[in-house]
Amino acid sequence: MTDLRVKTGRPATDGCVLSVTPESAGWTYVGFAVHKLGAGEAFEKPATELEACLVILSGKASVTVSGQTYPVFGERENVFSGPPAAMYIPMGHAYSVRAETSLEIAVCTAPGGGDHEPRIIPPGSIRAEVRGQGSNTRYVQDILPESDPAHSLLVVEVITPGGNWSSYPPHKHDSDALPEESALEETYYHRLHPSQGFAFQRVYTDDRSIDQTIAVEDGDCVMVPEGYHPVGAPFGYDLYYLNVMAGAKRKWVFRNDPVHDWMLNK
Repeated sequence: MTDLRVKTGRPATDGCVLSVTPESAGWTYVGFAVHKLGAGEAFEKPATELEACLVILSGKASVTVSGQTYPVFGERENVFSGPPAAMYIPMGHAYSVRAETSLEIAVCTAPGGGDHEPRIIPPGSIRAEVRGQGSNTRYVQDILPESDPAHSLLVVEVITPGGNWSSYPPHKHDSDALPEESALEETYYHRLHPSQGFAFQRVYTDDRSIDQTIAVEDGDCVMVPEGYHPVGAPFGYDLYYLNVMAGAKRKWVFRNDPVHDWMLNK
């Protein structure tokens, strides 16, 4: 069985410390990478058939898209210190990212299409939501929801307080069966506070052809090609994760594991 966890490594020449591609994941749509840069450093990407959503994890950046430079954006010191800032870049545009301070930035990609324009997504424009209750409470920032212009990408970040569960009850979105369920690949990029902590994520299918329980550490990424994928954060360690989803249809419609669906009716 393929290991679904990808760990952060040493920086490449462009500052990339983690990379998931459709080729490495064995799927079709989602790409995900994290770059860490010192102030003044930069990386660039050529024009491709992919759209991108850049999410600042920490620091400040300026971005140049097809020769047009966008103003410096990014406000938070780390993923636990405030809402995100992001930028959407449609297919067919070369772009470069310059670190104006020490910078951690996520690059979320999927096949592009349609007539979309590059745009900054400032923190004040991102819808915040509290989901769940009790020890199932988590805090959501919907960075690129299906109601906002894009072709394939859906991007959201979640903070789960220590001792709580998230993506729970277990749910999946791996069947093209709208309106009951959509088929979306997904990555989970995990950060922990304090950073020496750990959390757990299980990925499993109804027939258990996939059934992995993964101890995730700070900077790990978990690939979810199919199946249910709940997450638990131990007491004392808050968990952040950044989700990237994409599929043939840009709809997030999930189905709970029927074995555990009872708890929503309590």
